[in-house]
Amino acid sequence: MSKNKIEKYPGKEIDVFWDGRLCIHIAECGQSKDDLFVGGRQPWCMPDTTSRSQVRDVVERCPSGALSYHEKGGHPERAASENSIDVTYNGPLFAKGDLEIEDAPNDMSGVRFRAALCRCGQSKNKPFCDNSHESSGFRDYGAVGEQGSAMGKTAGKLRVKPIKDGPLLFSGHVTIRAGSGRVAWQGDQVALCRCGKSKNKPFCDGSHKAAGFKSV
Repeated sequence: MSKNKIEKYPGKEIDVFWDGRLCIHIAECGQSKDDLFVGGRQPWCMPDTTSRSQVRDVVERCPSGALSYHEKGGHPERAASENSIDVTYNGPLFAKGDLEIEDAPNDMSGVRFRAALCRCGQSKNKPFCDNSHESSGFRDYGAVGEQGSAMGKTAGKLRVKPIKDGPLLFSGHVTIRAGSGRVAWQGDQVALCRCGKSKNKPFCDGSHKAAGFKSV
């Protein structure tokens, strides 16, 4: 499998796609208790080994958007009913919902619904995570101290704008969950740190300026 191309795994009722540009090997697919994904097998993914509904379920577990599907004669993947951001332990932001990520390539279909967004500042694939946090020594356990305004109360589109040399700006109602899984913050607009230096993680506090953070 090439990390620079999209692999297609055809099935009779549903096709699965894997985007190597986004995969960070969380392994939700490989840990599923079926034969849909089997490491070392050729092909690795075989959609016809399980039900169409199981294919949808397993693919939608992928938090990076590296996996997506096309159901033949059925419905395309739908956004989750709630826009959410999970602040992971020493890792990326997992965004889920009706996402519109500015300047994301048109062929990255999975990130319309699920994305792993860098917050250590070291990814070579910004704004997406490439696991650079593991080697960079990034440390943040995902505590969230603020509560937000909780305005809006509807999901709708969640727009993600990577500010040049600055934070990720989220516009649209969203729920932020702490690393513990606790619902911690709700509101309609928030700027989250992606330089790795904020003293108020996951929120931006302007530290990117002193740190000389570059988004490209």
